[in-house]
Amino acid sequence: MLPEIVEAVREVQLPLLAVLLLLGAASKTTGQAAGSGLAVLVPERLRRPATVGTGLLEVALAVGLVALTGLAGDAVRLLTAVVFAASVVVLVLARRRDPEAGCGCFGGLSRAPIGWRTLTRAGLLSAAALATTGLEPAGWQAALAPTALHGWVLGAELLLLAALSPELREVAARTLHREPCELREVPMRRTVRRLRRSDVWRTNGNVMIKAEPDDVWRHGCWRFLRYDGMRHGRRVDVVYAVRTGGRRRTGVRAVLVDRGSGAVVASFGAVTGLELVGPPRRLPRPRQAARRDAERHDAARAAETLRAAREHPARLMPDHSRDADTGQPV
Repeated sequence: MLPEIVEAVREVQLPLLAVLLLLGAASKTTGQAAGSGLAVLVPERLRRPATVGTGLLEVALAVGLVALTGLAGDAVRLLTAVVFAASVVVLVLARRRDPEAGCGCFGGLSRAPIGWRTLTRAGLLSAAALATTGLEPAGWQAALAPTALHGWVLGAELLLLAALSPELREVAARTLHREPCELREVPMRRTVRRLRRSDVWRTNGNVMIKAEPDDVWRHGCWRFLRYDGMRHGRRVDVVYAVRTGGRRRTGVRAVLVDRGSGAVVASFGAVTGLELVGPPRRLPRPRQAARRDAERHDAARAAETLRAAREHPARLMPDHSRDADTGQPV
């Protein structure tokens, strides 16, 4: 029974290490990953290239663990073990350089100071990669033929990695103790991405003169962006309001302000003539709101009402505006 357990442990490491390497590489594409781990040991101008280079190396190793076998596969597995062992040395040096720096193993999630758990995890992963050398099947073959024993081994190892991963505790802490949206830091690029995907942005595309905002500020849970624009030959300010929190499909609002008079000449994102019962979860899109208003407009009835008002204006006046004795309008 013991040989079967040892063989299952070795086979599980290949797909598990590949997934961990890919997750680490994906997390290093964020901007927050360039201030921890290896980046602490290099000059400022080289931090981003060093982080990206580490991510590319992790992708190459993950592909090799999954696809290669034989001599080439053993070379990749040995290189993986060397990389994890070298990361232990790098993390120790980074902790001496900056005791508050995170390991950067999973990008912005690894912001906790480097401790014994992080170092132990890297050492165990190095040993796991070293144990796979000489294994006959490739990573994809081990992943396609799992057994109940593989499942038990994988579950036990995941529990061990969870206990050694400060990132999971950070995620739980952020989920249970989230900052209010008024204080939450939101990257500018996320706000711009949400704005440019909205109907309000496309509606005002021909009004704006420049694609970059002239001014940006925060107020509460909203970020405001002011753009220079031209409408009917007059200079206007196109001011967008983008909520910093909430759902991804949260509506974007905008107003057009005449620069000369300061008057609001148009508004978008909250324009509707519908009677709303209770607070809406999400305002309708501008085109949808305009279509609903158009469907509710009865042109024939409006024309008949206008004609009746012109011919018999007194009939449309309320009773309290007539003289009680003569019946004539007051």
